[in-house]
Amino acid sequence: LLILLITYQFLQAQKEKSTQMGLATLEEVKLTTYEEDPSAKAVVLYEHANVYLDKDNDYNTRTDFYFRIKILDKSAFDLAEIHIDLYRENKVIDIKATTYNLSEFGSKTSSPLAKQDIFTTNPSVNWTRKKFTLPNIKEGSVIEYSYSILNPYLGIKDWYFQSDIPKIRSEFDAAILGNYNYNIRITGSQKLNKNDASLKKGCIYIEGLGDGDCSVYSYGMNNIPAFIEEDYMLSKENYISKLSFDLKTYTSPRGVVTKYTTSWKEADKKLKTIFFNNQTSKKKFFRKRLPETLLANNNELEKAKEVFRFIKNHYTWNNRYWNSNDESVKDAFDDKVGSAGEINISLYNSLNAADINCNLTILSTRNNGLPTMLYPIIFDFNYVIVQATINGQTYYLDATDKFLPFGQLPERCLVPNARVINFKKESNWVNLKSNIKTVKDSKAKLTFNEDGSISGSLLIRSQGYEAFKNRKRISNFDKESYLENFENNHTNTEVIDYDVKFENQLDKPLLENYEIDLDLGEELKNTIRLNPFFYDRLSTNPFKLKERNYEVDFSYKRKVNFYVNLKIPDTYKIISLPEKVAIALPNNNASFILKASQKENIITIYTRLSINKEVFSPNEYNSLKQLFNKIIQAEKSYIVLKKQ
Repeated sequence: LLILLITYQFLQAQKEKSTQMGLATLEEVKLTTYEEDPSAKAVVLYEHANVYLDKDNDYNTRTDFYFRIKILDKSAFDLAEIHIDLYRENKVIDIKATTYNLSEFGSKTSSPLAKQDIFTTNPSVNWTRKKFTLPNIKEGSVIEYSYSILNPYLGIKDWYFQSDIPKIRSEFDAAILGNYNYNIRITGSQKLNKNDASLKKGCIYIEGLGDGDCSVYSYGMNNIPAFIEEDYMLSKENYISKLSFDLKTYTSPRGVVTKYTTSWKEADKKLKTIFFNNQTSKKKFFRKRLPETLLANNNELEKAKEVFRFIKNHYTWNNRYWNSNDESVKDAFDDKVGSAGEINISLYNSLNAADINCNLTILSTRNNGLPTMLYPIIFDFNYVIVQATINGQTYYLDATDKFLPFGQLPERCLVPNARVINFKKESNWVNLKSNIKTVKDSKAKLTFNEDGSISGSLLIRSQGYEAFKNRKRISNFDKESYLENFENNHTNTEVIDYDVKFENQLDKPLLENYEIDLDLGEELKNTIRLNPFFYDRLSTNPFKLKERNYEVDFSYKRKVNFYVNLKIPDTYKIISLPEKVAIALPNNNASFILKASQKENIITIYTRLSINKEVFSPNEYNSLKQLFNKIIQAEKSYIVLKKQ
């Protein structure tokens, strides 16, 4: 009885930590702007999650959620549309919601959510969705809602202290039974204001099993800025401030310990069955299906390229990354359709059948968040490629896209930490940095005619990732639609004729030759201004933040060259040209130059943008932003002509 009483008191005390409804104040309703971020469309006034075992619901893990949010602008009305996604046996209970507004008399009014306005949908076989919209939403509304989720499964979901709107206060509490052992991680640049942990002896008694200890955690953050996504970044999951619980071990009531995060040596053994679904030993199946002439090739590199080409052309990728235990390379081969996992494991088996030294390499794609390197969590990974070693050189291969040449990975795979799985030796980490040279050269040879028109040619030579992107674009359109799209993106340009070379020869640069007429919108006056940057002009800076707390990641190095040769009629005199610009970041990590010259009636303009490393630190952000501002200003400059 004493044990039961102590257990009840502890569980009741933990339950009482949950935040109750009805906390919105008149001052919050009157609030018109958030002083810390005047541009904010909304602000979280307070949010809280409390995790504990619920004695009244078969000791399932219960999480009580509470949110109170101020709507400052109509663009944030979607925050009043709440979706709660539930996996299989998860249940949601005790949904409550109220909208608070300011009456015409200056008092606080409330509009509670009616039960009949809570709806259930089934997005997929394993998932159920509860959804509701808070009533009477206006600019200035405060919305308050709470609900509880009962979870019979192992594991605790991540808690996001940061989101795309600022927060005044965010808290997370948890009481975790001692037979659940977690690795707890804090991600992001924001600092905790509360970080308390303690051990509660005999916190719970379950009849027939006895009593157990609990780890009690309490975390909190104040004045959390919004996380703003920009171009050139890995997944925000790598940088946003959040709390993660990685289940390390679970001890059953009978004392049986199940390990979830182990050593990498032990994890490598599990990968074959868990992650690869026993699909890595189909060498004989693919040897029978590879052309005999291919297998007879004595040149190892050429043989590997032929195997790669065979698999790449045999399959159509279904745009799925990884299906885990549903993977079947035999079925996928027969259907000629497969996930990235099925296609690349087919490639692995085929290379093995051709006696090419290769390994599988697992990774988390750029949009998925980097894997934890401190300890193995298999399901951090969502993608698999092939590593082949030929004549002492290493190649990384992905056969999902028909426009990828041998040895070039899709951009989604260019990540710093990938794991090479060697089933005979210990596996190791590798950096999937691209060694592919990416260059775009655009050369225009133009004539400014007496009638004010400009005509000539534009030759675009692209290689590396630029060629890959352009080949994909060309394949997605017929010729007429492709040129129409080009003209829509370059509104002053009319394409008279077009020719493309090496469209399907992936090892060669792609050449596109346009015959064009330009209309720069200038009337024929005594003095004329012409902006020569008619193609691929940078109009907006991709970097807009005052400061950025996460890296700028360009994926790969690149050079972009633009060359214009403009012939002026003898009836015009050249008054001025764009001024010379030369700017470089420290160590020449990035640079931009603009040169303009004239020889008789020929004007030559040349620009070059070089990004000479893939990743820039937050300390380099302002310099990078200034560089792009300089480019924008430079490309606003004009050629000035005067009629003689």
